[in-house]
Amino acid sequence: MTFDIALVLGLLAVAVVLFVIERPRSDVVALLLLGSLAITGLLEPREALSGFSNPAVVTVWAVFILSGGLSRTGVANLVGGQVLKLAGGGETRLMVLIMLVAAVLSAFMNNVGACALLLPVVLNLCRQTGTPPSKLLIPLSFSSLLGGMLTLIGTPPNILSAEAVQARGLGELGLFDFTPVGGAVVVAGILYMTTIGRRLLPERDLPREARTGADLRSAFGLHKRLLILHLTESSPLAGRTLADCRISSALGLTVIGIIRDGRTTLAPPPDAVLRPDDRLLVEGRTTRLEELRESPSFDQSETALTMGRAVAGEVGMVAVSVLANSSFLSKSLRQLNFRHLVGGAVVVAIARDDGVLLSRIDDLALRQGDTLIMQASFAELERLVENGGVEAVDLEPPQMAAIERELMRLEVPEDSMLVGRTLSDSGLAEAFGLLLLTLTRDGKTLPRPGPDEIFEAGDLLVVKGNPEDLEIMRGLQALQVERKADREVDELESASVGLAVVAISPTAGIARSSLRDLHFREKYGLTVLALWRQGRVVRTNLATERLMFGDALLVHGPRSRLRLLSQEADFLVLTEGAAEPPDTRKAPVAIAVMGAVIGATVAGFQPIYIAAPFGAALMVLFGCLSIEQAYREIEWRAVFLIAGMLPMGLAMQKTGAALYIADLVVSSVGGMGPQAILAGLFLLAMAGAQVMPTAATALLLAPIAIDTAQQVDVSPLSLVMAVAVGASTAFISPVTHPANVLVMGPGGYRFVDYVKVGAGLAVVTFAVVVVVVPLAWPL
Repeated sequence: MTFDIALVLGLLAVAVVLFVIERPRSDVVALLLLGSLAITGLLEPREALSGFSNPAVVTVWAVFILSGGLSRTGVANLVGGQVLKLAGGGETRLMVLIMLVAAVLSAFMNNVGACALLLPVVLNLCRQTGTPPSKLLIPLSFSSLLGGMLTLIGTPPNILSAEAVQARGLGELGLFDFTPVGGAVVVAGILYMTTIGRRLLPERDLPREARTGADLRSAFGLHKRLLILHLTESSPLAGRTLADCRISSALGLTVIGIIRDGRTTLAPPPDAVLRPDDRLLVEGRTTRLEELRESPSFDQSETALTMGRAVAGEVGMVAVSVLANSSFLSKSLRQLNFRHLVGGAVVVAIARDDGVLLSRIDDLALRQGDTLIMQASFAELERLVENGGVEAVDLEPPQMAAIERELMRLEVPEDSMLVGRTLSDSGLAEAFGLLLLTLTRDGKTLPRPGPDEIFEAGDLLVVKGNPEDLEIMRGLQALQVERKADREVDELESASVGLAVVAISPTAGIARSSLRDLHFREKYGLTVLALWRQGRVVRTNLATERLMFGDALLVHGPRSRLRLLSQEADFLVLTEGAAEPPDTRKAPVAIAVMGAVIGATVAGFQPIYIAAPFGAALMVLFGCLSIEQAYREIEWRAVFLIAGMLPMGLAMQKTGAALYIADLVVSSVGGMGPQAILAGLFLLAMAGAQVMPTAATALLLAPIAIDTAQQVDVSPLSLVMAVAVGASTAFISPVTHPANVLVMGPGGYRFVDYVKVGAGLAVVTFAVVVVVVPLAWPL
């Protein structure tokens, strides 16, 4: 082994580990690998960047746009809906037709897109036939993966394997050269799923009960959490808006409706004004409300304190102005994690445009010229200025006066709910914007106590907050829990307000963001009541819960808003009638364009990497989708992953690493014959597909398969075909492919369900490949 071989294999090993642990994202790993190959001298800079101009990369992004054109014009819906109507009510017949339709669509469009398009159709069929969707959604996902094996453009591993063959001067694989092997795998897969696989599929309550609004409420357990809260005649909350009352943030309760004069107003907006004697239909646990009612939080002793009461020791009140070159621009204090960034400094207010902003400043995007008024030491101020982007300024009297009006001195009584807890634990700090500036205990004053400071009875606090908010807090304490809202369960929907299940789209960029980060309520005018994740329902702390691909959200709000949500690329509205139907007027054009791309490729008029982007341009030109929509359809993560990984294949070939690994393969199983080598490469590709992206698996193993074939004098095409199919055999885990994750929430599946059903399908695929590949591509 030479030094260059050891170096390239070392870089490859690091990349594989990073792929497995998914830190950082796979596309970032690929770009880091690309740079490393150039920096270490294993590749020339032009060679390292060659992936971005590679025909395989062009083909991949063009197929995404073609798929988008078919999707947005409703072609897949029309085809799938018409064919699946033939299924009747039998579960087996329904499964066969679903898998056939999904496989055929996946052969010519992105398989994740095909699965996403058919998902609402299948759920509608389940509703009509009474079949639990948990019996049909894994078959839908698996068949979309199987169908990708049918054609050259069906899945990235096929495209990349064909590119490896062409780059080595071994000919060119046509559009349907994958069909003999892929077709046999599809048939065997359908037979397995309809005989053995369907008996291993679970029968879960969520999808089955998600057929109607009432069933949705039962499935997500809302009937256990619905309550009626009553505002008394003298309630301090009367005359205030829902947003001002902080019922959600302070109590963890979601207001679903307002019952007034015998009429229920569902999905009230945040600016709805409450009146005396209103009854609020809410969802959630009453734990915080009970704590608040049983024990007061504070005793208020003074208001409108002087600024000197808010500082102690070396900590004072200082100010900095944000400059034009600041890294703070367009970021919020929460995004910057400002307190930890600066070493403990706390921003008390932001002066902007001759005004002083005192509340809800943590999520405010900073601008040039903003003045950050902070509780900080002079050493911290100096470090902040030295780091650049801000300059120290003097506090102006109007700014000081505005802050002093919101300074309060509070005492923690013996029976306070805060004793033994932190302010953040109680939820009061975030709900009411209370900022703790100093804490006095046993005669000693501690400036800016940390968020983990535990309160004791008798503590004296200086906080920044609106005195009006303490009145609101007393109003929340006075809320009366009238009764459980069993009778109102059927009142959650009306002609204008509805419930819907919403899944996170495969191309969404919102994964790992919280609903608060997305400003979901403000942006969409809808409320998330619960989410289903990996077989369990999550109903608490939804605002801060990080969304995951595969989550199913139960959303409540105006039906018009639900239809608007269905047009967002980040979400898939799955409930029948809630989504906006696609515009099918351009469907004939989309079909003609896709037919032309296929025809030109099959006839040999143009290679796929020319026909596909030309067809994508025609889709935009003829209005099947706009150019902005076309860009959104492209899964850029996959494009950059492939473009970044392609140079690794070149480096393995250039350094002899591919040949070195091929020698190891031959020495290990070569004595058992060509069919054993084929089986070994398939198993290696399948194993790789379970722990890292399928495209990366194909990119790494296709060159090794070619070198191995040349070592033992067998057909390279047969071994490459085994690698391509093995890299697409991503059935054993939900996280191995986005199509698997997509159906996880709507199907109510757990991780083990994929293992039980997918392992058998992987064995069937292996058996078919070992038998059929040598027949279609003789060794």
